[in-house]
Amino acid sequence: QVQLVESGGGLVQAGGSLRLSCAASGRTFSSYAMGWFRQAPGKEREFVAAVSWSGGSTYYADSVKGRFTISRDNAKNTVYLQMNSLKPEDTAVYYCAAATKRYAVTAPSGMDYWGKGTLVTVSS
Repeated sequence: QVQLVESGGGLVQAGGSLRLSCAASGRTFSSYAMGWFRQAPGKEREFVAAVSWSGGSTYYADSVKGRFTISRDNAKNTVYLQMNSLKPEDTAVYYCAAATKRYAVTAPSGMDYWGKGTLVTVSS
């Protein structure tokens, strides 16, 4: 069982930056692939970024490629999402998720554990 707690969301102006963190409980964090997903009002949850268990492989949605960076620190049981050049369309609740797989997972249906989310609002 893994518990995930996101932090770092907030209100930021377009063009600004935020860094989200996701702290995980449990001693097997390093064996999980991790991902960030987001859900805007009235829309389905969508993939944002994913990282393999070692951090060696990362994947991004086309909409955030070049602006967002996912990373993990297995010693701290934490995964991060650095978000730069934010746009109003990035406004959403951002969720951290873990998959009991070593390779990165990009589909919400492939994740096994979810955090409760943190709200990111980008004003124009």
